[in-house]
Amino acid sequence: MCDHSPECPSAGDANCCTAHVTADHSEQGWCRLCNGVILFDDGAYLTPEGRAMALPHPA
Repeated sequence: MCDHSPECPSAGDANCCTAHVTADHSEQGWCRLCNGVILFDDGAYLTPEGRAMALPHPA
């Protein structure tokens, strides 16, 4: 999926939300990343398989 160099993390990686934004819909509260992840402004994200996840909270 990714043509960036270095390649963005896959949707299954722990740092998957650091991938490049390919579609910015911040006016609606979300964006799509190049690895297929949908990232929401509230700190949640959806994987390409449809799993809802939450970003880890800093300690």
